[in-house]
Amino acid sequence: MSPSSSPPTAGRVQIFGLENDQATRAASRFFKERRFESHLVDLRRKPIAPGELRRFVERLGAKALLDSDGHAYRDAGMGYLRMDDGEVVERLLADPRLLRLPLVRLGNEVSAGRAESTWKAWLKPPGAAPSQ
Repeated sequence: MSPSSSPPTAGRVQIFGLENDQATRAASRFFKERRFESHLVDLRRKPIAPGELRRFVERLGAKALLDSDGHAYRDAGMGYLRMDDGEVVERLLADPRLLRLPLVRLGNEVSAGRAESTWKAWLKPPGAAPSQ
C-alpha cells in the first residue's frame, strides 16, 4: 500500500457467498465480532457481476477462486480439464457453485475462502506492530 492511499479499513466489507454456507457465515461472524460493518451478497439471490469477479481474478488469479474440493467441481469433471484463466472465469460466471467461498472485499483488498489471518491484517490500524 502506498503512503498516500487510505487505509483498507476505510469502507465496508463486502462478503460474496451463500447464507447457508459455513465459511460465509464464519466470515460474517468474524467481522461482526469485531464490530466492523459488512454486507453479505447472497449469490443465490444476486449472481456476482463479471466486473466484480474480474477484480478478484486480477488480484488472486482465476484458479485461486475455484473450489477444487467442492461437489460442483468434481461433478463437472474439472479436475481433468486444462483451462486458461478466461475459460475458468466463464465457468465461474456460469456456475457460482464452483467459487471458493466466501469472496471478501475491503476496498482494493480481496480474499477467497476462509482467510482469517488476512482479514485480521486488513483491520489492523496503520503502523501497528505485527502480532506474535
